[in-house]
Amino acid sequence: MAEEAKWYVVHTYSGYENAVSAAILKAAENRKMTDLIREVNIPMETVTEYTDAGEKTVERKVFPGYVLVKMIMTDESWHLVRNVRGATGFVGSDGKAVPLTEQEIINLGVERQEIVVGYTIGDRVKVSDGPLAGFYGVVDELEPEKDRVRVVVSMFGRETPVDLELDQVEVIKE
Repeated sequence: MAEEAKWYVVHTYSGYENAVSAAILKAAENRKMTDLIREVNIPMETVTEYTDAGEKTVERKVFPGYVLVKMIMTDESWHLVRNVRGATGFVGSDGKAVPLTEQEIINLGVERQEIVVGYTIGDRVKVSDGPLAGFYGVVDELEPEKDRVRVVVSMFGRETPVDLELDQVEVIKE
């Protein structure tokens, strides 16, 4: 099993997302296919609704009618997911399931890439990527949850704050 598991989108009947998710996991467990079907996810968002009774916070599905499945695509795993009650098929073209791209996975927030930050506010760093690669500066703000760092860079004799992604900056080893 050298193939890597990928995320696929499964279309479901509206309102059946939770049932389909549970059924896929149960079927994989029963048929001893948990090595092929790794994870099932229903993207959710927290929303504040304002009603006559006041405001309340609720969780709702980002994509009603869809379930994400991380799996290694084989004929057996395809049939297992496809034949679950409430699932109407995979999203793709010509009946072929198309896996999500790396960028789509990141945008959906399905998987979190853990970035280890080796610097803190006040550290001297070098910009390693992007249009300002090669510039040096000092870390001014750090927001790991948003994958953002603000670095004050000296440009044309002026201190200029620049917003970058966490992996675009590396600490200077002195």
